[in-house]
Amino acid sequence: MSATTGERRGSKGPPASLDLFAASASPPWCGEVEAALRSAGRVETLIGLDEAGRGPLAGPVVAAAVVLPDPCAIEGLDDSKRLSAAVRESLYARIIDEASFYAVAVADVDEIERINILHASLAAMARAWRSLCDELPSLRTALVLVDGNQLAPLPTAVRQRPLVQGDARSTHIAAASILAKVTRDRMMRAYDRRFPEYGFADHKGYASLRHRDAIRRHGPCVLHRRGFRLLPEDGGGEPR
Repeated sequence: MSATTGERRGSKGPPASLDLFAASASPPWCGEVEAALRSAGRVETLIGLDEAGRGPLAGPVVAAAVVLPDPCAIEGLDDSKRLSAAVRESLYARIIDEASFYAVAVADVDEIERINILHASLAAMARAWRSLCDELPSLRTALVLVDGNQLAPLPTAVRQRPLVQGDARSTHIAAASILAKVTRDRMMRAYDRRFPEYGFADHKGYASLRHRDAIRRHGPCVLHRRGFRLLPEDGGGEPR
């Protein structure tokens, strides 16, 4: 497990009403959460939390926490799954350069196997949040927006709000999703050099036909999540 942080500048503001975060009947659009705060005349320091890598058969789960400046000049922020790899890389560079604060944390395969993928994902998000607060303790008062329907395991005094489709509704969560996704993809490309027979650079550990064929031929390696059903026929073998 690990975490890295970056810092540029921050802002403060009074708390916002959580009613502002109720989903509307119309399709979500990235930035609607921040727009609701602005239209209500509230200034709020926000931290977006998201992860990448819950679904793959192999590799770590990566989480990110992001504080964006207000106003944010980064155009094109959206759920990382909706963006091409090239667009994600471009936005990643801008987020790293322009975010007020950011942190990235990793839960490795051993942790995933020990506490399961959901809890490992939440633990990684909590580590990313703690990394931010270690750099700037005043961020402990920020409102945390968590992608999904689960609260992160943060101290009880921390204000947080889970948001279903949060990465499509909040620029802060979208930025976190991009940092997490690009970081994880880079890790999987690096792992491909160690285990070229599995094609991790191509599928990033997800359950593609090529990946499952490689597991059938070579068996699982140490990056595979043995608690997952690696093959439809539930094949196995000891990790190499």
